[in-house]
Amino acid sequence: MRFKRKGIFHVYIVQCIDGMYYTGSTKNLEERIKLHNKGNGAKYLRARLPVKLVYAKKYRYYKTVLNAERDIKKLPRGKKEELIKIYENKT
Repeated sequence: MRFKRKGIFHVYIVQCIDGMYYTGSTKNLEERIKLHNKGNGAKYLRARLPVKLVYAKKYRYYKTVLNAERDIKKLPRGKKEELIKIYENKT
């Protein structure tokens, strides 16, 4: 099966039980959060459950969402918190 490079993709930040942030990307945001909270997916999160979605943004292209994920991961904590605040004010 060939992976589609167009569609709806999400970059997201979840907050772990210990207050740490984890950034990822996915095609199905709801399902990914459920998987994380079941202990599946990223090893980093398994000892930090449950996680709570604190930021998400949609993208139309796979490459764009990967670039956004990489850029967010490079941000210092304070800048991530600014993104989260903007997201919370929109929802």
